[in-house]
Amino acid sequence: MAIPEVSVDELAELLASDPSTRLIDVREPDEYAEARVPGAVLVPLGTVPDNVDAFRGDGPVYVICARGGRSLKAAEYVAEEGIEAINVAGGTLAWIDAGHRVDAG
Repeated sequence: MAIPEVSVDELAELLASDPSTRLIDVREPDEYAEARVPGAVLVPLGTVPDNVDAFRGDGPVYVICARGGRSLKAAEYVAEEGIEAINVAGGTLAWIDAGHRVDAG
């Protein structure tokens, strides 16, 4: 199943124009605490099967990790559950490299 992707710049535009954009971060808690996209909700990859409902909602859900690999796996999993999931290419590291604001702690 092909999962659509967006760049971090496209994600930044979406988040700025639509505050209801849903973003799930599938990294580990320590990675999430260090730096994350503002508004991202933590659902570690290993817990995705038990937390599929966190991905459900109106419209697509955007999925992010550090570089894009784990988020792609999560997006593929939830897509098989009938959820429209979009992978964030390059992940949080690309977000930081692009100079976008991050939350920490």
